[in-house]
Amino acid sequence: MTSIMAHRKLWTVLLLATLVYSWQPADARAAELKIAAAADLTYAFKDVTARFEKQTGNKIRLTYGSSGNFFSQIQNGAPFDLFFSADVSFPQKLEAAGLAEPGTIYDYAKGQIVIWVPNASRLDLSKGLAVLLDPSIRKIAIANPQHAPYGSAAVAAMKHEGIYDQVRSKFVMGENISQTAQFVQSGNADAGIVALSLALAPAMKTTGRYVAIPQTDYPPLIQAAMILKSSPNKELAEKFLDFLKEPGTVAVMEQYGFAIPKDVAAAHHDESAPQ
Repeated sequence: MTSIMAHRKLWTVLLLATLVYSWQPADARAAELKIAAAADLTYAFKDVTARFEKQTGNKIRLTYGSSGNFFSQIQNGAPFDLFFSADVSFPQKLEAAGLAEPGTIYDYAKGQIVIWVPNASRLDLSKGLAVLLDPSIRKIAIANPQHAPYGSAAVAAMKHEGIYDQVRSKFVMGENISQTAQFVQSGNADAGIVALSLALAPAMKTTGRYVAIPQTDYPPLIQAAMILKSSPNKELAEKFLDFLKEPGTVAVMEQYGFAIPKDVAAAHHDESAPQ
């Protein structure tokens, strides 16, 4: 009987502790920020979010994918706090539909596309996009241009160089730019048009080589973020956007090949200059 009473007291204490915790205001506990992020941010954001979590004690749950798919999911009520798109047009459309917190769209970076091949490849990348005409190439990996901005950029660049019609039958399309990179890394494609940010990541930097595609060959990849109007963590979301502008974070993004907005980059270089 004594043992039963002791167990009942223990469960009562645990239940009360749980109720006290659940009654705490949201900001008294470490909030979790849910971020939908374009796949080209996979490696850069791994570093960025780790820094943010360490600095603030808050948690970030990242979901990577294609910007177009996230656009559709958010239209259908997906419970994200922040959306980091690889194309500014998606946040702009969501704002026009009343789904973005007004005034929160932020152009956080400009992306670039490159041709990437494994180290064992004999392809001469100095030829630029013309290398894709090499008869030894059986498959070319690109992101699906229907919903991946980097895929749209790849198609635009190939059309600009006049090779699109000659190579389109060789395309292997990834759902997003990260899957596209995996196709060429695994040998399921002989070459791929991927994001510079992925080519500079350790996993690809040591196993392959790349050449940049001239940025005049495709429309600018202006990447933008927005806070969702439905987010219950708007204050923390704003804090994360501000964190992106800090010198240390800017340096991480630049390390992965992202061009940072001039005003933010200028502030970064000013702050890092000797006083």
